[in-house]
Amino acid sequence: MAENRASVYAEGVPCWVDAQLPDVEAGKRFYGELFGWTFEDWFGPFTRALKDGEPVAALVRKTDGRLPTVWTVYFSTPDALALVRRVQAAGGQVVQSPVPAAELGVTALVTDPDGAVFALWQPREHPGFGRRREPGAFAWAELYARDTEAANAFYGDLFHEALFGPEAEPDFGRAPVSDVFPAEMPPHFLVHFAVEDVPAALAEVTRLGGRVQAPPFETSYGTVAVVSDDQGASFALLRR
Repeated sequence: MAENRASVYAEGVPCWVDAQLPDVEAGKRFYGELFGWTFEDWFGPFTRALKDGEPVAALVRKTDGRLPTVWTVYFSTPDALALVRRVQAAGGQVVQSPVPAAELGVTALVTDPDGAVFALWQPREHPGFGRRREPGAFAWAELYARDTEAANAFYGDLFHEALFGPEAEPDFGRAPVSDVFPAEMPPHFLVHFAVEDVPAALAEVTRLGGRVQAPPFETSYGTVAVVSDDQGASFALLRR
């Protein structure tokens, strides 16, 4: 997937993920061993992760210790400013207004009405994932919400074609927080990476200093386990 192409992802399709970490070098060791990623300096505080030479994610050093250590999912859009306005009109909030990321694209950070944080990506030189839906790459984003009907209404309106259109192949689901997490857990997106063998990947997570938050369970989209890395960023392993 050539990086200099125009957007290859329709509006509302998850197109990128990054992890905000206190220690990027430690993140490189953890994810490099877990997923076979290699890394290169990118722009500003961002380090780009590659799988077989194609971009799959980014790691970024936290500039403020009060910020969460977290994986964030980006949804593609041809017009970040217009989409931010639609998010606001539908009851969401703006965390960061659209800003250029060098010549790569335009990014914004928003929440849905329930408070779940997600990012928007308007591509320029960087369309997003070079690989996805394969081991060691992004495979799914699950929104754990307090009110799944309200979430379906919000995202169904915001990203209707990507979720329900005739060409839709969504990598994005919604579930109640209490299905997997304690009821007091805030609504949030959980980034899933594909693996060939969930138990083997869990053993590797533990060996590398991460921890298992939820052992393997079955979903409509595959076998999932929830883990965190050795710095506390949560993500999921998925075998489809």
